[in-house]
Amino acid sequence: MSDQFDVIVIGGGPGGYVAAIRAAQLGFKTLCVDNFVGKNGKPALGGTCLNVGCIPSKAVLDSSKHFWQMQHYNVHGISFENPRIDVPAMIARKDKIVKQLTGGIAQLFKANKVTVAHATGTLLADKHVQLTAPDGKTATVQGQHIILAPGSVPISIPNVSIDNTYILDNAGALDLTETPKRLGVIGAGVIGLELGSVWNRLGSDVMVFEAMDTFLAAADQAIAKQALREMKKQGLDIRLATFVKQAEVKDGRVHVTIEHNGEQTTEVFDRLLVAVGRKPNTQGLLAPDAGVDLTDRGHIQVDEQCRTSVPGVWAIGDAVRGPMLAHKASEEGIAVAERIAGQHPHLDLDTVPFVIYTEPEIAWVGQTEEQLKAAGVEYKAGSFPFAANGRALAMNEPQGMVKMLADANTDEILGVHIFGPGASELIAECVVAMEFKGCAEDLARIIHAHPTLSEAVHEAALNVDKRAIHRAN
Repeated sequence: MSDQFDVIVIGGGPGGYVAAIRAAQLGFKTLCVDNFVGKNGKPALGGTCLNVGCIPSKAVLDSSKHFWQMQHYNVHGISFENPRIDVPAMIARKDKIVKQLTGGIAQLFKANKVTVAHATGTLLADKHVQLTAPDGKTATVQGQHIILAPGSVPISIPNVSIDNTYILDNAGALDLTETPKRLGVIGAGVIGLELGSVWNRLGSDVMVFEAMDTFLAAADQAIAKQALREMKKQGLDIRLATFVKQAEVKDGRVHVTIEHNGEQTTEVFDRLLVAVGRKPNTQGLLAPDAGVDLTDRGHIQVDEQCRTSVPGVWAIGDAVRGPMLAHKASEEGIAVAERIAGQHPHLDLDTVPFVIYTEPEIAWVGQTEEQLKAAGVEYKAGSFPFAANGRALAMNEPQGMVKMLADANTDEILGVHIFGPGASELIAECVVAMEFKGCAEDLARIIHAHPTLSEAVHEAALNVDKRAIHRAN
């Protein structure tokens, strides 16, 4: 392997591998350094997202959804006798999908002539990078440009030690071989709700502890309240303003001490999932003389174009400001590669879509009603329930709604919030509209196919000006 490259990318997750491919497409001699090891003990590209995050969680979410639906198909006149779930087979399917996609990245690297180093990368002075192989051997390479894409790691909490046997992180929760009778979940965020939903559908008694007294505080609260109501109806026992003080494994079960309103009690679970958030994975990334500044919160300090404090060193993804989302990291990676090539890409962090893949799904883009009120922005709102949408009713998925917020004076769309079937796909139309500074009337004037779920977006846009057809205005 050469010791000189045009671009060296540290990290092979959705930010890093995409940045490496785009850099190679633009003619740069590119090296991607990644130290992730897959379930089989071999190097695996794709980072947390592909190996133990986004992709495998969606695989088991889909499997659990089918199992749950089998038990509720009687509304369609379909019945099954004693449906059962083969958990090891479900996990094997998930592993097969992960293997296929990680192998796909390796093939893409080969096709684009990206050099790969399975090692831990540490940025030294003068854009040198030390590569430390799994056997401890080291080598040093140098790049004209360095892209730092280290991703993030789970946050731990005091007195709760993850062993991935009884006390789990996201990776452990995706590799259970049987359904726990009782599952405790610390954190009612994306990971906690998604994985809690999986095992709830498969028969676990799931209890979720959330320290905040507001459910999904980052989401529009009209949507969050509907989602909380529906998830409780599905069987998730969500406890807000509840703090986990300690967790101990005794005789093969997890004893969890919790505090609510100043009173401490103990709950006992077969397994406990810790999902309290993630933090930048910067440990060992920067040598003392690297010169790259960190923020008070441990993120790599960057400007709007992802430049660090060292010329020629860039940083992207979970390790920098902005939402910790795979698609945001990927777009930053593409943008940085193009900036290195002298191009002028555009990336608007205000129109990054958020999705929680519960059932129904939750998705949003832009500002919430609470944020607009706090900022003193004059706005108008429109909404439409899926209960009045023909396609949703035909699918037997009438829960939720679309909510749209627009500027009171210009009608520009400021935010769209969806709780309902297909929300992860429906939000894309709204992102496109907002990227083009579209107005609610633009979506209201566009013909949407009938019958489709997208008509709920259309009717919400109409309702912004109180002219929806299929709901009272």
